[in-house]
Amino acid sequence: MSISSDRRPAAVSWLYLAICVVLVSLNLRTLFSSFSAILPEIVAATGLPGWGATLLTTIPATLLGVFAPLAPILARRFGTWQVLFGALVLLTLGLVVRSLPGPDGGAMVPLLAGTVVSGVAIALSNVVLPSIVKQDFAEHLGLMSGLYTTAICGSAALGAGLTFPVYQQLPNWHWALGIWAIPVAVAAALLVPIILRHRSAAQVSTSTTGRSPLTSPVAWHITLMMICQAMTSFTCFAWLAPMLRERGIDGGSAGVIVAVSIVLQMAGSLLGPVWAARLRSQSVLNAAAALLTAGGFVLALHGPLAGIWLWTGVLGIGQGALTALALTMIALRSSTAHMAIRVSGMMQGLGYGLGSSGTFITGQIFATTGSFGPAAWLFVASGLGAVIFGWLAGRNRTIER
Repeated sequence: MSISSDRRPAAVSWLYLAICVVLVSLNLRTLFSSFSAILPEIVAATGLPGWGATLLTTIPATLLGVFAPLAPILARRFGTWQVLFGALVLLTLGLVVRSLPGPDGGAMVPLLAGTVVSGVAIALSNVVLPSIVKQDFAEHLGLMSGLYTTAICGSAALGAGLTFPVYQQLPNWHWALGIWAIPVAVAAALLVPIILRHRSAAQVSTSTTGRSPLTSPVAWHITLMMICQAMTSFTCFAWLAPMLRERGIDGGSAGVIVAVSIVLQMAGSLLGPVWAARLRSQSVLNAAAALLTAGGFVLALHGPLAGIWLWTGVLGIGQGALTALALTMIALRSSTAHMAIRVSGMMQGLGYGLGSSGTFITGQIFATTGSFGPAAWLFVASGLGAVIFGWLAGRNRTIER
């Protein structure tokens, strides 16, 4: 393992770097799941309109796509670890701002501002992490891909499962959201030794010379797979708890069900990349994960309520594996770290940018019909797309420089 392309770090161990990657990843989804966990309480306390709730659940995922192409440019100028550190500082600031009271007691201004800042920070982090794994953990690619994607799922589980109980113990919803800035600040502090002792650490050439991933069918298959999985993934983070509450499940129980589902995502995201790295073709694995995801979501909406733990469990395992496999395709199909970060920027830029439409469409379906039920057709369509493009992306081919 090397922290730069030509030398090993003398003062920072492989284990320390791995711990940092995992702890950073544990903070990359609480923005989404913490808000949705107490959305009814925020609406009741502030009178937040329906369009405002839809906007606040859609913007973060959209920003992941809009700002993803900026990450390779910043990485070329400053280095991947430095970009990651800056993103965590920005995320800390955004989460604090999101929790502040607004003018005249309103909530929309700080919620929107904090969400935008946080979304930009997560977009940058998302793109540089696969490149760091490709370059600095090349000998443990499957394991590290599984660990960091599992930690991302764990982040969503923490936000979904703990925010409502924390809200019940604290004075108001502002504290319940603001508390999530603390672990982000801790993760940023842990990166300081890397930044200070290795100022040129982890710089990855992101020169625009060489083949563009935009000309590669393989890169497009990965990107389209990402779009389809993101349509379900962020809808799950934003709306699954309200969907369960619409079916008559109380807020506390809904939070626990979502948290358990996301914990099972962790199992899928850990095992998926490990299996994928051992196979020449990942087509069957990708297609199976997509079928489990779509089936679980549709059953969570329309299946017998007595089986809700099973349906959300199937959704969790499938979604965790599908998300992790989509991200693992970046490293498995890229010939170099140089190409990996460019593919990552393309795949996550378009994937999250277009995939966030699932969150918006689901919100609009609810606003128009008063029910989440019709959204099942959206998950059938996105699941079918994930099966097709996951199969194509999983074929044993490489994106050359």
